Amino acid sequence: MKLFGTDGIRGRANEFPITPEVALRVGQAVAQVLKSKGQRGHRVVVGKDTRISGYMLETALTAGLVSSGMDVYLPGPLPTPAIAHLTKSMGCAAGIMLTASHNPFEDNGLKIFGPDGFKLNDELEGWIERHILGEEGDAPAVPPAQIGKAHRIDDARGRYIEYAKHTADNIPLHGLKIVVDCGHGAAWFIAPLIFRELGAEVIKTGCTPDGININDGCGALHPEHAGQLVRAHGADLGISFDGDADRVIFTDATGTPVSGDRILALSALALKEQGKLKGDTIAVTVMSNLGLHEAMTKNGIRVLTTAVGDRHVIEALRENHSSFGGENSGHLIFADHATTGDGILSALQVLGMMKRRQASLAELANCMTEFPQKLINLPVASKPPISTLPLLNQAMAEAEAAFGNEGRQLIRYSGTENKIRILVEHRDAATVEEWTGRFIRVVQQELGAA
Repeated sequence: MKLFGTDGIRGRANEFPITPEVALRVGQAVAQVLKSKGQRGHRVVVGKDTRISGYMLETALTAGLVSSGMDVYLPGPLPTPAIAHLTKSMGCAAGIMLTASHNPFEDNGLKIFGPDGFKLNDELEGWIERHILGEEGDAPAVPPAQIGKAHRIDDARGRYIEYAKHTADNIPLHGLKIVVDCGHGAAWFIAPLIFRELGAEVIKTGCTPDGININDGCGALHPEHAGQLVRAHGADLGISFDGDADRVIFTDATGTPVSGDRILALSALALKEQGKLKGDTIAVTVMSNLGLHEAMTKNGIRVLTTAVGDRHVIEALRENHSSFGGENSGHLIFADHATTGDGILSALQVLGMMKRRQASLAELANCMTEFPQKLINLPVASKPPISTLPLLNQAMAEAEAAFGNEGRQLIRYSGTENKIRILVEHRDAATVEEWTGRFIRVVQQELGAA
C-alpha cells in the first residue's frame, strides 16, 4: 500500500502524507467506508498524543469527518489503547489515534480502529487508502442538515482509568516504590495517577509535555533515564512508556533494563500458573530471542511466531483463541482485557505478578537464558526488495547453513523509516559479532548509506 505501513499512516508532519489536506481526506474516507460497510452509528472518537502537530491534524481530521456526516468525540491527549477501549465502550463506528508512537516530535501518524476496538485489516485499510487517493471517486457531500457535530468529552480519562484498574482486579500496590517515565507523551497525566490510586509510591518523570519534547531522551526508547532515578530513589522498579503508551519497558531495582522477551516469558509463566494462559500458547514476532522459545518449550508452552507488528500478534491470538503474546519491543497483549498493546495495563499485570509471588522483577525475569544477539539499524537511501540483492542473499544463505539450530539471522526493512534492520543471534557471542560485521559490509556495498 502507498500510505499505510505496519502501523497505520506515518511520516513527517506537514509533509505528505501527514498534512492537513490528507487528514481531511482520511476523515472523509473513513466516513465513506464505514457507511459502505453498513456500520451502525455515525460516531468516531479521535485521540492524540502530545505532539504539537496534533492540533493541526485533529482539526483537519474532524473537519473531514463532520463534513461527511459523522459526529466526532474529542477526549484530548490519551494513550492509544484508551482510544481503542473508548471506541468499543462508547459504541463508536471507529476510533482514530493521532500519533507516531516512539518517533520524534517531527513525525506524526494515524492509527485507525474498528468498532470492535481492533486495528483495521489490510482489506479495509486498502479501501480507505483508495478513497484518500481519489481512486474510488470523491465521497458525495452530505446536505447541510446532515453535517456532523464535534464534542469535547471530559470523562474519557476517568473511563479508561477505571477500566485499566479493573483489568488488574484493583490489586493494591502498597509498599512498592515505582519510577514512572511517561516520555512527555500521552500517558503523562493518567499513568502516575493510576499507580498512586492503587497505593504505590510514585516518582514521576517525563510528565511535562510541551509539544516537542515527546520521547526526547526519556520514555521507552531511553529506559536508562528511569534506571538512574530507580537507583537514586531506591525504587523497586522503573516503568517507561513510549509516546502513545502502547509500549512499556521495565527496569529492575538495580536500574537495569529488563528485555522485552524476559517480560514476555515471566508473564506467560505467571498466566499459566494462574490457569489463564489459554491453550498454553503465546504469540510473538520473529524478533523474539531463541532463548524465549527454549524456555517456553521447557515449560510446556507453545510459541506461535508472526511477522513484526503487534497487529500480526493480535491476529494470531484471535485465530488460535489464545490469551497472551507480544513483541519484545514492549508491546504486550493481554487479550482477555485489551484489543491492542497497552503499556499501562501491561505494567499493572506485571506489578500484580510481583505482588502475588512476593518477588522482585529481577527474580521473576530470571526465567530464561537469552542467546547473544545484536540488532543494527542502518539508514538507506532506498528500499529495493531484499530478494533482488544477490550479495546479501548469498551471505544470508551461508549464515543459515553455518548456524543450523544454534542461531539465526533476520534482515528486513523498517516499516516506518528508511532503514534496514540486521538481527544476528547465536549461542556464541563471537559468532554474532563476526556475522553482524559481515552483513553490515554487504549491505553498505549493495545499498550504500542514506
